[in-house]
Amino acid sequence: MTTTDQPARAVTDPVGLITDLISHVEKDLDPAAVRAVVLSVAGGRAKSRRLAEVLTARPKVLSDGRSPAPRAIGDLLIALRKAGATTISPSVCRDCGKHLRTFQRRSPDWYCGVCNQDTVECAACGTARRIHTRDRAGRPRCLMCPDTDPRDPVDVIHEVITTINPAVDREIVADAVRRSAPRPSYQQKLAWALEDNPRLLTGEGHLAPLRAIPRFIDLLHAADVAGIIRPACPRCRRVVRIDKPLDGQRVCRNCIAKSRIEECTRCGARREPATRDAEGRPLCPKCLITDPANLETCIICGERRMVCTRTPDGPIRPNCRPLPTLICSICGRTAPCTLSKLTGQARCGSCDRREAHCTVCGRFRDIHSGTTDVPVCGPCTKPDPELWRPCPTCGEAERLTTPGPCRRCTLKQRLNDLLADGTGAIPPKLQALHDALSGTQRTATAMSWLSKGIVSTVLSDLASGRRPLTHEALDELPDCKVVEHIRSVLVAAGALPPRDEQMFRLERHVKDLVASHATPEGRQILHRYATWHLIRRLRRRSRGNDITHTQLNVVRVHLRAAVYLLDWLTDQGLTLASCRQSDLERWMTRDETQLRTEAGHFVRWALAQKIARDLSFPAVKWNGPSQAMDDDARWATARRLLHDDTIRTEDRLAGLLLLLYAQWPAATSRLTTGHIEETDQTVRIRLGDVGVTLPGPIAKLVAARRSHAVLAQTDSPWLFPGGQPGRPISAWAMGERLRKLGIRLAATRSTALFQLATELPSAILARTLGIHITVAVK
Repeated sequence: MTTTDQPARAVTDPVGLITDLISHVEKDLDPAAVRAVVLSVAGGRAKSRRLAEVLTARPKVLSDGRSPAPRAIGDLLIALRKAGATTISPSVCRDCGKHLRTFQRRSPDWYCGVCNQDTVECAACGTARRIHTRDRAGRPRCLMCPDTDPRDPVDVIHEVITTINPAVDREIVADAVRRSAPRPSYQQKLAWALEDNPRLLTGEGHLAPLRAIPRFIDLLHAADVAGIIRPACPRCRRVVRIDKPLDGQRVCRNCIAKSRIEECTRCGARREPATRDAEGRPLCPKCLITDPANLETCIICGERRMVCTRTPDGPIRPNCRPLPTLICSICGRTAPCTLSKLTGQARCGSCDRREAHCTVCGRFRDIHSGTTDVPVCGPCTKPDPELWRPCPTCGEAERLTTPGPCRRCTLKQRLNDLLADGTGAIPPKLQALHDALSGTQRTATAMSWLSKGIVSTVLSDLASGRRPLTHEALDELPDCKVVEHIRSVLVAAGALPPRDEQMFRLERHVKDLVASHATPEGRQILHRYATWHLIRRLRRRSRGNDITHTQLNVVRVHLRAAVYLLDWLTDQGLTLASCRQSDLERWMTRDETQLRTEAGHFVRWALAQKIARDLSFPAVKWNGPSQAMDDDARWATARRLLHDDTIRTEDRLAGLLLLLYAQWPAATSRLTTGHIEETDQTVRIRLGDVGVTLPGPIAKLVAARRSHAVLAQTDSPWLFPGGQPGRPISAWAMGERLRKLGIRLAATRSTALFQLATELPSAILARTLGIHITVAVK
């Protein structure tokens, strides 16, 4: 083996290289046994590569056992000696040269237990000796002067807890102490810490000096000891496991990750480093996974990719998983399938995750057999009592893999734990939420939602009264999609009154943007423009309905354009009153950003309000659709949406409304069931003032709509329900789904408008499609 071969070998097969280096020194051990020892010590690919690099650079460590070297090298030497190696040297102490069976590490060197100990002055006798323990104040003590407490630590801790809950059982406390602090010395420290600050058990656990205290509190809380309060993370306020020290407090793992954020050297992302390169620079998790050294050759496609499956023949990448392509026994599609353990027939991934109402028993369950139109659940497919055991709580037949209640009963118990107040009862305002969530059809999704830390924390705070059940209290939480979903569930359940969320975001955005402007005059003008013009006009146009996200973005763009112009005027020492046409034209020719073109709206408003004078801003006039039209492609896409059952029903309906009736996603997403008029023979949809009769195939798609809000049982009035209960799908989400089907929104709508304009007069077209008469004429 040449030295030029070793670096490449270390990347592709580091374990093989380490085995060859050891076998070259140790002739007595079988190479297979050496490889087994290397695999047990080397661990993952990154660690094995580092081991190979160190041994390649300094193979002499195998025969002398001396540091400096990584800890993994010392563990490897000790493991080889235990496996029977005689030529391989054990680890050697750096100071005294003693052969080590275990070692202590300080920086890159190894030491025995004697050489690694520093001598300090004992706090009791004053003699310079090795530290044996520390006293209650944290001062060092030698072996001859231990700080002993004659009291039993369990008795001390039990006495502290009885001041909170006099009825607590000593055995419960003793069991929690033994499980959280097995060593007697650590139990003594636990007793001292709780005796000094009993408030650690009643909500101040984030100030715990010992890592065992949060664990001890969790054990007491799990044992239903009244008065014990699990501490919340002091940074994110979530009631989760907190045992990581940060700035003198115990925080959760998520906050630790945020405190360690660095910029990835390779991709520039700001995340917690997953590893560091050879120069100590941070690398994010994505760059670690996609690093060429971590890629392996797939045995099916032969490409070096990330692998997800390891077989005796070699690794397999995710897209090459060995799933046979079969005809699904439920939906009839030809797709990668697995064989059902219940029926032995092929079942695709979509049907494997499908839930529906069983046509035999009528219950909403996982589907195991039948067809798409006639689904059959598992107990009705094979009513085997050994497979489908009754739930001990509700008695329903379920496939229980572990002893305990079924998923629905587990969900109800979880809701009772979260929503119950101090007396164990559910507040009346949250009773409707409890009923809606416990009665949801998709229990697995509900449990997954409740398991999110911020969801459980917010619901428990609302139930206990620590946070009032108001919109203002939820506004204090971080602005994220999880909080938005919590709010929508509470509104849909009737626990909170409805509120126009987009309008609230707009008003808050206006307030922050106006307050951030530099000059008082500019803040006053922006306030007038935003409040009395933009928002007032938006309220008038919405006519009491909730505004859409698109309307919100239009106002934001107009307001940002005004700020953009005012900031430039301030930098030039000008105001709107002193600005002249030459100054405005100089700003207009400065760049070609969208904000520059949108600022004309603000300039024209300022002229109407007599704030500016002698200014003119060119307006862009819309002259009708100008996209290229392909009518043949339009009808081909419409036929595909009519007959392709593999596309989701709601996407087919939305696409056909765009292709045939020129309905933008923004208008389609706001359609409700009130826009549908059904009779015995026809189905009509009201897009404007006059209803349109839908053809038979499209009428069937209207009846097949399905809600995506699985966390609350509310009858959605929307024709296209969104992921949040009681709300429609957003126009952006609907547009993205249509784009994935290959539909170009602007060109498709223009084509449909031109075709309809050749068949209908402008007035009838405007009344039928709900568009403005000016659009219909042009």
